[in-house]
Amino acid sequence: MNVMRTFVMTVLCLLAAQVALAKAPAKSLRPAARPVGITTYMPRQSGVPVYYNARIRPKPRPVFASNAQYRGRVEAHPDVAVFLRGPPGLQRSLRPKARPKNMRLIVARADVTPVSGSAEVRGPKRGSVCGDRGIRGQAVGRVRGRINACGIANAVKVTSVDGVALSTPATLDCTTAKALKQWVHNGAKPAVGRMGGGIKSLRVVAHYACRNRNNQRGGKISEHAKGRAIDIAAINLNNGTSLTVLGDWRTRRKGAVLKRMHKAACGPFGTVLGPNANKYHQDHFHFDTARYRSGSYCR
Repeated sequence: MNVMRTFVMTVLCLLAAQVALAKAPAKSLRPAARPVGITTYMPRQSGVPVYYNARIRPKPRPVFASNAQYRGRVEAHPDVAVFLRGPPGLQRSLRPKARPKNMRLIVARADVTPVSGSAEVRGPKRGSVCGDRGIRGQAVGRVRGRINACGIANAVKVTSVDGVALSTPATLDCTTAKALKQWVHNGAKPAVGRMGGGIKSLRVVAHYACRNRNNQRGGKISEHAKGRAIDIAAINLNNGTSLTVLGDWRTRRKGAVLKRMHKAACGPFGTVLGPNANKYHQDHFHFDTARYRSGSYCR
C-alpha cells in the first residue's frame, strides 16, 4: 500500500514539473550585469525615426471664418462656424483708457455729473429748468415790463412740477418755481393722497402780469408783476374730477383736503391767500415769494 502511494506521488510530481517547464520564460528575468568599464549613463537608442519637418504635421486652425476659402463652409454648416472662428474673446481691452484732458468740459456738458466716491449725482434733465429735474419748462430770460417796477431778470415758463402738469404755462422766476414744486411734493400730493387717483394737473388762472394788487387802480404793484406769484383755482384729479377752491372750500371732505393744501403752502411761499383772506380770493389760492417779508403770511 505504501509502495503504491509513493508511486502515485512521484508521477504527480513529474507531471507538475513538466507543466512548469512548459510555461517557463525563454530568457531569465534576472537583469544582465552591467558591462565592465562603463561609468556613465547611456540612454537607450530608439529604432523608430522621428521626422521634425514632416508634411503630415497638422496646420493651425484659422482664427476667423471671413476668408473666402472658409466662407462657403460656414454658410453651408452654421454649426461649424463656432469651431472655425475659435474660442470667443474680448472685443475690447479691459485696460482703462486715459482720462481726456478736457474732462471738466465733458462733465459740464454731460447729463451725469460724477462726484468724489462711488456715488453719482444726476445733472439737469433735458427740458428741465432752474437746475431742477422736477421742474419742466423753458428758459425765457429777461422779461421787460411796460413800467420799471415790472419784469423778471431770469424768467422761466413752467409747464409741470414734480410730474404734475400746469393747465397753462406759468412765467415765473426760479425761486417761485422751486417753491411751487416743494408745495406740490410735500403739501398737495400728501393732502390729496389716493383721492381720484391722485393729482393730474393744476388749473392756473394767473402768473406773470404787470398790474397792481387785485387789479385795483392806485394800489401797490403786485408780486405777479415780478414773476413771484401764481394763482391756482383748482386741482384736477386723474379720474376726471376736480377740487375747486370756489365750490369745495366749504364742503366737508374736499374742503378739508383744500385746507390742508392751503396750510402746507405756508413756508415754501411768503404769502398764502385763500377764501378766508378777502373777497378777491374766493375762487383761487394766491401764492407768492415776496422778498420783503420776514416770515410767511397765510390767510
